[in-house]
Amino acid sequence: MSAGFPAPVAIQTRQLLLRRYTREDAKEIFDTYAQDSEVTRFLTWPPHQRIDDTLLFLERCERVWADGSAFSWVIVSRETGAILGGIELRVDGHRAEFGYALARAAWGRGFATEAARAVVATAFAVPAIQRVWAYVDVENVPSARVLEKAGLTREGRLRKWYVPSGFGVPRDAWCYARVKETA
Repeated sequence: MSAGFPAPVAIQTRQLLLRRYTREDAKEIFDTYAQDSEVTRFLTWPPHQRIDDTLLFLERCERVWADGSAFSWVIVSRETGAILGGIELRVDGHRAEFGYALARAAWGRGFATEAARAVVATAFAVPAIQRVWAYVDVENVPSARVLEKAGLTREGRLRKWYVPSGFGVPRDAWCYARVKETA
């Protein structure tokens, strides 16, 4: 648990605004990325079949923010105002884990890296956070590159670590992390 992690309601970067989700985002999230099986292929949640799935997800985001176990932000283009994806930070003591999903139309444009860097910096701004980490399917090379460009280092292979929606069976993942350097 985060026990008072001071998560900002919004994080601004050069190209992006990361802000808390709202119920009003549901249709655009559903249409843009949540129902796309290619987007969710390596994620633990299946593509949303109907808008109600997205509304349940948004209710969960609100609930975990309130209890301090996770902090989710929608990724928005500052230029167009369009929703590009989402990113979540889960805090557990001195550790923080993050994961993200990005609409296919936004792939390969640096948005995931920019969002990941912002969330890593936000986590490390809190003195108690000493480790920020993420995992990625061993076949998801583009996402592994995002983590590397965000300053994380591959630490090792987690065998049969998670069950992605696109495969339905336990798969191996790479563990990436960055630790706070002490002087």
